Amino acid sequence: MYKPESYYVVSNPLPAGESDFTVLFAGESQTKPEHRLGPKVYDYYLIHYVISGRGVFSSHGEEYAIGAGDSFVIEPEQLISYVSDELDPWHYCWIAFTGAQAAKLVGEAGLTPANPIIHIARNRHMPVLFRQIQLALKSKKSNAQLKATGYLNLLLGEYCEAMSAPVATGLVTEDESDRIVQQAIHYLSTQYAEPITIEMMAESLGYNRAYLSRMFKRHTKVTPVTFLLKLRVDKARLLLRERLELTIEQIAASVGFYDPLYFSKQFRRWYGVSPSEYRSQIKSL
Repeated sequence: MYKPESYYVVSNPLPAGESDFTVLFAGESQTKPEHRLGPKVYDYYLIHYVISGRGVFSSHGEEYAIGAGDSFVIEPEQLISYVSDELDPWHYCWIAFTGAQAAKLVGEAGLTPANPIIHIARNRHMPVLFRQIQLALKSKKSNAQLKATGYLNLLLGEYCEAMSAPVATGLVTEDESDRIVQQAIHYLSTQYAEPITIEMMAESLGYNRAYLSRMFKRHTKVTPVTFLLKLRVDKARLLLRERLELTIEQIAASVGFYDPLYFSKQFRRWYGVSPSEYRSQIKSL
């Protein structure tokens, strides 16, 4: 089926300056059959997302067949070439960016010179994010750079999630399970002052509560509930020592205990004295 050729690109209206992370331009194109670029090098990063069609990307002496839903990344000073299919040419969108933080963020997303391709199922979020970046730049407003880099960070986050997704069997490696537990610890460590539950944490992280609790205990030797209680009590102990102007009730509320009596009970469980007794000991030193 004939697909008319099209090409659209929009540049960042603001100068790159000294920004650590800058979107340069973004675009979208329905290529003609056997449309070829390269061999050539760029002095910035480029990420392409294929909406439809097929083609071949070449880098570091390797050739990669690319189809709908796939992405490929081009790094600065990297000799590359790519060509669209003769019968089903690419329709793709792209974004170019640069900055001191670019390499770090691309690496965190899982894209490296040895692994420049992401083969994933079609993701409706990908083209939407590319187009949001285009719209941000097209607006030519003073916040264009902030919005464009914000959407680019979301885009890299989608790639990171796709690259780190568990295998289809549902089994995870030891490194992957440790990463999941570290996510849970980070969640608890940042949300402990809020009225959170383990069910809320499991839902937020996208895991079954029982499964996450088993994995958490296997890695930390305590349950998530115990970890959260101890974390709250430890934070309270620090406040009792450093914020003498706060009442016991205020400290309890500040660390996520909304029942002062329950807080006192848990504090005594871990430290053998009540919060008020502990504070008296501190004052007498």
